[in-house]
Formats: sequence, structure tokens, C-alpha cells
Amino acid sequence: MAEQDRSLWDRDAIREGIDLITATLPRGSAGAYQIQASIAAVHDEASTYEATDWQQIVALYGVLLRLDNNPVVALNHAVAVSMLDGPEAGLDLLRLLESDARINGDRRFHAVRAHLLEMTGDTAGARDEYETAAQHATNQQQQRYLHRQIARLNEQG
Repeated sequence: MAEQDRSLWDRDAIREGIDLITATLPRGSAGAYQIQASIAAVHDEASTYEATDWQQIVALYGVLLRLDNNPVVALNHAVAVSMLDGPEAGLDLLRLLESDARINGDRRFHAVRAHLLEMTGDTAGARDEYETAAQHATNQQQQRYLHRQIARLNEQG
């Protein structure tokens, strides 16, 4: 999301979505879909990536984990935690997922770990993880993106 051009986002559709989730939440207990929509709304409300309310997103992922404890939600929670508390905190949460066969062979797991390792300054580890992610990528667009990350790291040394 950091690389997205938010000026291209459809602000009318975003406003409609935010209005819908705002109206829906007070009507009763929220389910997984309402929490996912709330997370999207928090992202959408931020005018820039840097302005994202990571504390609120971490809290919402905590609720979502209680409702739908699956490894993709846990992976997204780790990303949010890393944005709030730093990459080491996110890496700590990823270590809990390493043995989960439902996610540890997925390109997203390795791409997230690569990004967090890069944030800590571990360029070699990040490169290795991007390479593993590229091997697990299921389409050419994903592979191209991951190979661009590897090339960028190779240029840095």
C-alpha cells in the first residue's frame, strides 16, 4: 500500500464504503467481514501511507484474530504490528507462523519477512526471502515484482 498512488483512489466509493461500515457497526455484534471492512476503511481514510492509524489497525486485527484465527490474518497482523512497534516486533510474530504449513510456503509470508528484514538492515536475509517468495509466486506479475525487489537490493550492494 505504501507504493500506491492514493490520488487515483475513487474517493466517492471510499466515502460510500466508510458510511456503510459506520452505519453497520452499531447495529450489533460485528463479524469478520465487518472488521475487515473497518480495517480497509482505516487505510482508506489516511491521506498518505504515513498517516495510517496503525494503532487502530493493530487493534482491529486483534479482534479479527479472535473471530477468524487463520494464518493470513496473523500475517497481516504481524505487518500492522511492525508498522506500529517496529520490524523486530513483526518478525517475532512471524516466527510463530514459521511452522504453519498453511502459510510458510506462501509467497506472502516470505515477502513480508523480506520486507521486515530489509527494514532491520539485513539486506542479505531480505534478498534470500524475496528469492524464496519469487519461487512460490503463482503468476508472472508477482514474480516480476519480487524480482524487482531482488534487483533493487542487489544494486544497493
